[in-house]
Amino acid sequence: MATISDVAARAGVSTATVSRTLNGKSTVDPELAARVLEAAAELGYHPNGLARNLRRQETAVLALIISDVENPFFTSIARGVEDLAQVSGYSVVLCNSDENEDKERRYLDVALQERVAGVLLSPTGAATNVTRLRRLGTPVVAVDRPLPGTDGDQVLVDTRRAARQAARHLVANGYRQVACLTGPPGVRTADDRLAGYFDAVGEENAVYRRAEYRAEGARHAAGDLLDRPEPPDALLVANSTMAIGVLEALAARNLRAGRDVGIVSFDDAPWTTLIDPPLTVVAQPAYEIGRVAAQLLLARIADSTRAPVTTTLDAQLIERQSSHR
Repeated sequence: MATISDVAARAGVSTATVSRTLNGKSTVDPELAARVLEAAAELGYHPNGLARNLRRQETAVLALIISDVENPFFTSIARGVEDLAQVSGYSVVLCNSDENEDKERRYLDVALQERVAGVLLSPTGAATNVTRLRRLGTPVVAVDRPLPGTDGDQVLVDTRRAARQAARHLVANGYRQVACLTGPPGVRTADDRLAGYFDAVGEENAVYRRAEYRAEGARHAAGDLLDRPEPPDALLVANSTMAIGVLEALAARNLRAGRDVGIVSFDDAPWTTLIDPPLTVVAQPAYEIGRVAAQLLLARIADSTRAPVTTTLDAQLIERQSSHR
């Protein structure tokens, strides 16, 4: 079994640097930290989490509460969290809130009861409340969506800017009436993507619908838009799960992406390159969101007095045929 000295030798650093890295200390140079994590993964090193957490009177477990386990975006976040947590001696329990405030509340209660070391949370909306966790000393990091009314640690993506860029891309490619299909009101990512769309086309020219972040709701909403007397000739879609519903609505009307209706969707799901034509996407760095969030949580566990950190990552527009006539 590998030891901390083995990891230090493989990474070319001191054992103290290994210890600080695996405990989430922010004072470690990022390049050295990356070498330590790589060495720990290669050697299969696992810290003695049981002994450490018996001293802290907590379990060596992190709770990850996401809003939709079927959405590839969130499963990629989960992988980023797990990969970082594993080499730091923590296990991850995955909880699916299903965009349901009651389920989210129950999982937060379970996290307290099971005395997890920390919680990573994608909030369902404005009603999300982590006051009790923080009061009892359980650190929380928000992922993808900020926690309402708090200034805690969080890892976000600038989706307003990304939506603005995507809508402008459709306009630049000759589509005359670009509509937007976004998520429920009060969900920060849905509101930000709609705002970015407004930035690009102007609110006076906006045509949009809101729906649950689900294929079925998106299919009905897209159908409502496509059946208008003057239907849009392009759609900006808020996530890949909704994009499935949009493509179903197009197929039901014998319409083709790109040729008849331009499509840009958030999230580069694995299937987006397998359809004809391939889907233009706004690719969010989901794995990186999870990895950085886990780093922030481990740093908060190691030092509860450190200042809150907000990390905002960029998304990338990947152009494919669905947004070109």
